[in-house]
Amino acid sequence: MTTERVNPPELSPPTGFSHAVVATGSRVVFLAGQTALGADGRITGETLPEQFERALGNLLTALRAAGGTPADLARVTVYATDVAVYRAHARQLGRIWRESAGRDYPAMAVVEVVRLWDERALVELDGFAVLP
Repeated sequence: MTTERVNPPELSPPTGFSHAVVATGSRVVFLAGQTALGADGRITGETLPEQFERALGNLLTALRAAGGTPADLARVTVYATDVAVYRAHARQLGRIWRESAGRDYPAMAVVEVVRLWDERALVELDGFAVLP
């Protein structure tokens, strides 16, 4: 797979995401929404950063099981129950992302939602990747 991150100078400089990703490959992997569920089916972590780290880990586990790597991610959507809390932890969340997925940022969006499927969940991530 090849990817090209496109960040036009006419747009605000991106921080922790790419404005567009052009991906060329032969397989598309659609990743279901992942929260901080442990293998026992229960939410782990009390804070947003703790839950974000687990949710991202779950997303990357699914991606790796499908044969992909973090660099193959083309799009990720983050659903947060409180965007103000998400923004307050943005630096820490960015560090967690870089340590887990690197600096090849996909196109991303953060959306505030009233609640998630599991009422204890504070954040959910879904996305898709393009593999060679």
